Amino acid sequence: MFNDPISILALVGALVVLGILLWGFFSYAKGGEYARQNSNKIMRWRLAAQFIAVLVVIGMAWLESRG
Repeated sequence: MFNDPISILALVGALVVLGILLWGFFSYAKGGEYARQNSNKIMRWRLAAQFIAVLVVIGMAWLESRG
């Protein structure tokens, strides 16, 4: 699985999404002014990263189906 670069890219994308998700979770748990000012921005970053990661996984599945 980790022999081709697209699989590594998919794994990196998933880890980036997880990192942003944890950043948002801990920001929300801490509360305060930082959470109020940045929670929507963190959510947008997560959605963008998740969209890109899903596109990479779909591309990987498409390439694998072609042989």
